[in-house]
Formats: sequence, C-alpha cells, structure tokens
Amino acid sequence: MKKPRLVLREQPLAGGQPAAFGVGLLIALIVGILLLYGAGHEPFKVYSRMFDASLADADAWAKTLNRAVPLGLAGLAVAIAGSMGLWNIGAEGQIMAGAIAAAWVARIGENLPGPILISGMLLAGVIGGGVLALGPALAKAKLGVNEIITTLMLNEVAIRLVQWLIHGPWKDPDSFNFPLAPMLPDQGRLPFLFSRAHVGLILAILAIVIAAVAVRYTAWGYELRIAGSSESTARYSGISLSKKILTVLLLSGAIAGFAGSIELAGTADRLTETLSNGYGFAGIIVAALALMRPSGVAAVALLFGAVQIGGQSIQTMGVSSSVSTILQAFILFGAIGAGVLSRYSIRLDNNSTTQQESKS
Repeated sequence: MKKPRLVLREQPLAGGQPAAFGVGLLIALIVGILLLYGAGHEPFKVYSRMFDASLADADAWAKTLNRAVPLGLAGLAVAIAGSMGLWNIGAEGQIMAGAIAAAWVARIGENLPGPILISGMLLAGVIGGGVLALGPALAKAKLGVNEIITTLMLNEVAIRLVQWLIHGPWKDPDSFNFPLAPMLPDQGRLPFLFSRAHVGLILAILAIVIAAVAVRYTAWGYELRIAGSSESTARYSGISLSKKILTVLLLSGAIAGFAGSIELAGTADRLTETLSNGYGFAGIIVAALALMRPSGVAAVALLFGAVQIGGQSIQTMGVSSSVSTILQAFILFGAIGAGVLSRYSIRLDNNSTTQQESKS
C-alpha cells in the first residue's frame, strides 16, 4: 500500500506565498458559503452585505481603513519581533498601555494646542507600549526567560489597570455611573482625511514603510535576520544577541503602544476597557500571514479590516458576527496549508521504500 509523504522541493514554487494567501481566502469563502447555507442563510446576500458595508463607498472604506490601522500596527509589532524569531504575544496589553499613557497626557495637557497635544499623546503611547515590553525584554535578554509567557501574562495586567482607572480615579462623573473615562478634548483628536478616516492611516503607513525598509535594506535589519536564523552564526559574526533581543522587543512593544494611542485619538475618543478590541491577538494572525515580513502586513490588515467591518454589518440580517472570525481563521489555515505545498511536494511511496529510507 502506498503511503503519502512530504518531500522538500529543490526550489519553492514561484509566487508561492501570494498564491497561498489567495488559496486561503478562497477556502475561507467556500467554508463560509457552506456554513451560511447550513444555517439557513443566503450566502451571496450575506457576502454582498459584507462588501457593501466595508468597501462599497467612501464611508465604508473609511470604516475599513480605520479598522486596518490598529490591525496593521499590531501585525507590524509582532512581525518585527518575529523577524528575529521572537514571539511578542503581548501586543494586546501593549496597545492598552499606549492608550493609558496617551490618555494621561490628554488629561494633564488638555489646554495645550492641538498639534502639541497630539504629538505628546502619540509619543506617550510609544513609551507606554515600550515600558510594558521592557520586563519581558530584559527577562529574555539577560535570563533567557521565554518571551511568550511573559508578554502574554502582562496583557492581563494592562487590561486590569485600565479597568481600575475607569472604575476609579479616571471615572467620568458625567457618565451616569458607567465605567468610562472622560472624552478627549477636541484638540486631542486626530483630524480626518475623508469621511471618518483619520490621519492615523498615514502614520501607520509611514511606520510600516520605515520598518520594512529598515528590516530589508539596513545593516540593522540584516543582523536581525541573521540572529533570527542562527544564533551561532550571529555570535560568530560578533552580533550581541542580548542587545538585539532587548532592542527588538522594546521596539515591538513601542509600535503596539503607538497603535493604542492612534486608536484612542482617532477612533475611540476616550479610554475604555474594550479599546484594544482583540487587535493585539489578531495582529499575530496578520503577522503570520505576512510571513513575519513588515512589508506584507498592510495588505493582510486591510483584508482583515474589511472582513471585521463586514462581519459587524450582517448582524442586522440575523447572522452572527462570528462569521468574520471564522473567515479569518480559515484564511490563516488555508494559507498555511497552501504555503506548505508551495515548499513541499506530496510523494506516494511503498511502505517498504519508506522503511528502507528511515533505516538508512
């Protein structure tokens, strides 16, 4: 009886990763059709509503782009760490830390001119996210502690801190006893580009472009990739691994904090415990689909932004918004499977041949 096994190709298929992304999207759409049809809904009407809500006109594009901004920056934060083989699972908490720091600046500087106040809020967001990443960075660089555990644990710390602030010292006295912080001053909000799309879009694009160029074309990025591919080679080349780990994790946290400050000043308008909205965790999927390359996160974030906005719109049709989460998951699974097949071929071997090769 012939047995299938994966055999590494001499050269990956040309255009394998973009094709894998397309295959993942196609699989997600097919699975979505089957699920919707099985639940008694009309799949093409549902997809049409999702398209109209996310991409049909300027207002829809504004919603999608505003959603893509934090997704893209969270994906960038994860991808920067991933370029060195590190996993920052704490982007969710770092987004909240950045928002806390930005909200604090807005509180103490509410009378400052708009450009100065917004600049201060964005800078505070960068610092806030970096501060939350400092502990895991030091633990990894100096003690070799697994960064997945430490960054993940600090998510809860940041979320609980926000809850304490908005239930206690920062609670808005005019919120009718709801746990809400006061609204930002008008001059502390990001200006709009069109419709409700805010300037944070330009800031996110700049951050992604700068990071992509730095990782791909600078000596710092080259050392980053060397350190991520082989620690022994990095040491032989004179690269300080501890310094690189510290720098990369701090930068990753700072980018996530930047996302938090933009989300606060551009969309949320006040600090809430749901401000991060799962962007940090979704950023892991964005970075994975982009193969941990900063240059790829923008396109993936735009797609996920459209899927999420579309998913919210179909609730009026009696369809659960969880459909968008399912679609995101199958895009990932389909892309991973297609990506594997772009690098490996399936060979059918006899059991005897397989046993002989394993013995040798």
